[in-house]
Amino acid sequence: MLDGFTDAGFNFIDTADVYSAWVPGNTGGESETIVGNWMSQRNNRDKIILATKVGAPMGPDKKGLSKKYIFQAVEDSLRRLKTDYIDLYQSHYDDPDTPIQETLEAYHQLIKEGKVRWIGASNLTPERLTESLEIAKKFNLPKYQTLQPEYNLYQREGYEKTSNKLYRIMI
Repeated sequence: MLDGFTDAGFNFIDTADVYSAWVPGNTGGESETIVGNWMSQRNNRDKIILATKVGAPMGPDKKGLSKKYIFQAVEDSLRRLKTDYIDLYQSHYDDPDTPIQETLEAYHQLIKEGKVRWIGASNLTPERLTESLEIAKKFNLPKYQTLQPEYNLYQREGYEKTSNKLYRIMI
């Protein structure tokens, strides 16, 4: 399937560390492992724009957006993806228990180390996204460059209720 995808001219692959932890017998990271094995076998990492996410619960001490956990999670993702960098690293869910500045400082360090190129947000409220952008500007930290809300034919209501606020934030 991935061969057909790239043969058709596509190059952006989005996954997450938690995919597919919900399947009985899985622990998470299976999707990253599949993508990593495929890129390794095809030797095509330089042709792929690779996105993955961090923050969804992967276990009792494996969740959230604390600096400590992000540093652990990125290493796990890089290992599974068989690469030394991630093009777009996204906060999968908000973590109200971790200060936004701490999260952005972790991303800043990963960008400086060359492990991450850009950061994005997924499933953040307009208020938390606004606060994140303000903190990034105030402390000269990287800001979220993308927003990936849950939105599909089945799950529409949450995004449609906040889309006007999100649109104004991103402009």
